[in-house]
Amino acid sequence: MSTDPVNPRTRDLAHESLAADDPTGWFEQLYAEASEGRAEIPWDRGMAHAQLTDWVETARPDGTGKKAVVVGAGTGWDAELVADRGFVTTAFDISPTAIETAKQNHPGSKVNYLTADLFNPPPDWRRAFDLVVEIYTVQALPIPLQPSATEHISDLLAPGGTLLVIAVAREDDVPDATIEGPPWPLKRAAIDAFGAADLKLVDLGRSPSPIDPSVYRWRAMYQRDSAE
Repeated sequence: MSTDPVNPRTRDLAHESLAADDPTGWFEQLYAEASEGRAEIPWDRGMAHAQLTDWVETARPDGTGKKAVVVGAGTGWDAELVADRGFVTTAFDISPTAIETAKQNHPGSKVNYLTADLFNPPPDWRRAFDLVVEIYTVQALPIPLQPSATEHISDLLAPGGTLLVIAVAREDDVPDATIEGPPWPLKRAAIDAFGAADLKLVDLGRSPSPIDPSVYRWRAMYQRDSAE
């Protein structure tokens, strides 16, 4: 989710989906309405996320001979930036309309855009990617689902690989019950949860959003041990 205010239609769709015990169903509804001009995607920036762009420009990762996956592909801008660094890039989203929109936005793209469910990924994705990029997906899920989503994301990372996580931050003293999502921003403990036994936190930053300086964002980088 964006640090921009979430529009009322987005929140209404999410609440309707949650009431129907379908916590991820609202993504397809939102993208479908947006494709018809009846809604806006509040996190669609028309470019890669600034924190991802900054990381790419600073770390200058070389994707030659490596595989990457972008979680929650949306309309594809983040995946295109990753692919530009030479990674063989897979980008997936639970919304078929989001994937079709990404393909339309980027004709001739090198990215393999796929519809897939984070909670039930293809078995051959387990520990298969040298770079895993997660931006705002976990925080778009209700808090009870976040630990499972985090575990599935970490499990995509190959030995020796890098996991990059970007999320809106929440102060530790803000109770879960007071958060009317989406989004449901992440406490420090939720960021720490990405670190499985063989994942090491190598960098963590917390910085204000350029859109709203009162809102802070995490950017965390983890690495998996080379030897399993």
